[in-house]
Amino acid sequence: MAVVIVAVLMVVRPWESQGATGAQPRAAETAPPAVLVDETTHVLDDAGPDAPVVVEFLDFECEVCGAVFPTMEELREEYAGQVTFAVRYFPLPGHFNSGNAAVAVEAAARQGQFEAMYRRMFETQAEWGEGRTSEAARFRSYADDLGLDMAAFDAAVADPATLARVEHDFRAGMNLGVTGTPGIFVDGEQLQLSRLTDIEAAIQVALEDG
Repeated sequence: MAVVIVAVLMVVRPWESQGATGAQPRAAETAPPAVLVDETTHVLDDAGPDAPVVVEFLDFECEVCGAVFPTMEELREEYAGQVTFAVRYFPLPGHFNSGNAAVAVEAAARQGQFEAMYRRMFETQAEWGEGRTSEAARFRSYADDLGLDMAAFDAAVADPATLARVEHDFRAGMNLGVTGTPGIFVDGEQLQLSRLTDIEAAIQVALEDG
């Protein structure tokens, strides 16, 4: 966990027309006040109301998010029952399939398979990331592999409410000052991440302060 993060975080800019990319969230001109965790947030581990909370705004195509993923999984195991871990969507416009990936994960979440699809995206990122053609069919195959009801999955992908759910997280992140991914907050404070060990260090401070 002493790996230095050398990749440059992608900076958010206004959403561009992506043509054949499929789903792409849109930045709202105005946004309501945002909170780090609301009733729609996907919570991976809930350690109770008094536990420190780690929230990651992520992009499934972001290479830095992919590099952080194994560390977050290790921390979830190490601090199980002590720390709440949650994730929110923040697909960046410079990534051709980031919106498609987020919509596919949210569609899987409607069948109770958020975490399984979330894991699959990061485990296979090297196979599809940085491409310039739609990977929606690949993501659909992941849902099929997970045994999802494919008619329901297809309906969820096509449902505007699914993209709206992704946009909800993106707007919240913007309103909270997220400018790139991964945008990680520990106990309400956004990290300036330079090393993977920064995450655990912040968790330990939060536990000591708690």
